[in-house]
Amino acid sequence: MYIISICGGSGSGKTTFTDKIRKEVNEEISVLHLDSYYLPKLPKDLQTIRGLPNYDHPDAFDWVLLSKHLIDLKNGKSIKAPTYDFKKNSRLKKTVTIMPTKVILFEGIFSLYHESIRQLSDITAFLHVEADIRFIRRLHRDVEERGRSLDSVISQYYETVRPMYQKYLDPQRQYANFVVGEETDIAAGILAAKVNDLLASPSRRKRKK
Repeated sequence: MYIISICGGSGSGKTTFTDKIRKEVNEEISVLHLDSYYLPKLPKDLQTIRGLPNYDHPDAFDWVLLSKHLIDLKNGKSIKAPTYDFKKNSRLKKTVTIMPTKVILFEGIFSLYHESIRQLSDITAFLHVEADIRFIRRLHRDVEERGRSLDSVISQYYETVRPMYQKYLDPQRQYANFVVGEETDIAAGILAAKVNDLLASPSRRKRKK
């Protein structure tokens, strides 16, 4: 079992990059999204000056459940991953079964944040995209897909997204085996080729220390 962790800021294209890899891999592989593991209710100390929840802080996620699920997958067990409603900002009762395929793609803004989770990863990647591009992508997504107003997206960006990226997210770049720029097609193809190689040659596996 190999876990490939893909990290990057909001709007960096993690989901798109993950999908590109998945399409070029010869076998069915599972994907785990960190966004699914937002806490059902954020603690009060994760509030902004205006009293709004800070969803861009590492403590906004259910690391206990996530760690358990990654370990279960690593041990060949299926999991029931949570689902999250971004329009209501709440965890749903519905779960999604994730199977322990030979390779798991794990993507999220803090997928390289905790050392214990990095130790479970066999390959790590960081998507480095300029801030203005990430902001525009996030703006379109939140307005069109999550029913947010333009003003609320802009306010959240300056209040939490930008400072949390600088403080917590960008430093994760140092833990990546490789950094990917804005043009992801070639990088996705290279990583997919590596995944296919791993799937074809399980005896060559070397656990990351």
